[in-house]
Amino acid sequence: GVLADLCLPRGPRAQVSEYRDLWHPGAGIRQCGKLEVTLRSAMPQAPLLSVVVVFHNMLREAPRTLFTLSRAYQKHVADLPYEVIAIDSASTQPLSAQMVSSFGDHFRYEYLKTDSVSPVDAVNHGVQRAGGEFVMVMVDGAHLLSPGVLANTARALRAFDNPFVATQPTHLGPGRQDLTVKAGYNQREEDRLLASVDWKTDGYELFRLTGSPSDASLGWFGCLFESNCFTVRKSTFAALGGYHCGFQSRAGGLVNLDFFRQAVESPDLDYILLLGEATFHQMHGWSPYPLQQFHEEYATIRGRRYDRPRRRPVYFGTLSRQAIPLTRISANAGLAWWEKAE
Repeated sequence: GVLADLCLPRGPRAQVSEYRDLWHPGAGIRQCGKLEVTLRSAMPQAPLLSVVVVFHNMLREAPRTLFTLSRAYQKHVADLPYEVIAIDSASTQPLSAQMVSSFGDHFRYEYLKTDSVSPVDAVNHGVQRAGGEFVMVMVDGAHLLSPGVLANTARALRAFDNPFVATQPTHLGPGRQDLTVKAGYNQREEDRLLASVDWKTDGYELFRLTGSPSDASLGWFGCLFESNCFTVRKSTFAALGGYHCGFQSRAGGLVNLDFFRQAVESPDLDYILLLGEATFHQMHGWSPYPLQQFHEEYATIRGRRYDRPRRRPVYFGTLSRQAIPLTRISANAGLAWWEKAE
């Protein structure tokens, strides 16, 4: 392993030179301290898009998530130059580097040894290591992707000058997992659910397995709190300050919501939401979140209470037949929410 100051280029001289033109120390991302990083593969040539996906004790969930990022699953990406950087954040049951690389030579694995229970360090480090002009950030590696996310994101990146491309998060199962777990929904039920459709052949079948968005945002036509798979220029990520290192609560507290708010409220960014695409959260290590603590941490850092950004997105994409029921729910409830809010 090597020691790396978070958010500053480190490592062998040849590797540092790859990033010098793309990443500038002091550009806005805070140093959170030193991390011990185990590098498992050499840097590839710079792609257009770098996917940074963070895992913590996800031996069950990670192979499925990585498969949904592969060329075997994603549609119309044969000519898309992209890399996937799997960051294993201090897992006591680490992933296998061989398993990660089995999905393609553009997949690489890094293990970060850190005492933090927050994914902030892992995300910022992964973005720092990224070679692409654009970074796709997945703070929670338990999310499966629908099969048009990469291709439609790439199209949106070409269509807009300063894009912030988001996806709608959903939960696998009959409803929000914080509610369905109380009725007996668990990993065994989820495994049976995933086995009931051929989602590996047609990833849009995952829409048959979700009953709702992952929160009270009301989906595509509502008002999102966050996105668990968003894409932005690497330089823009830095200019926005990256993931703020003050968010040190379990799972990062509201850090993902905080960055989403920062981006959506930035007038210089084009806010694009992929219509007909989504991420699907697999249940893992569930326990109730201390929401009051999360909100207090946010208020301490930002000096204001959290509220979701109220800005309508530009919609980009098409609807599969499997997504129509969720679209109907979102249109009915989400548009009604906007009528009341305005």
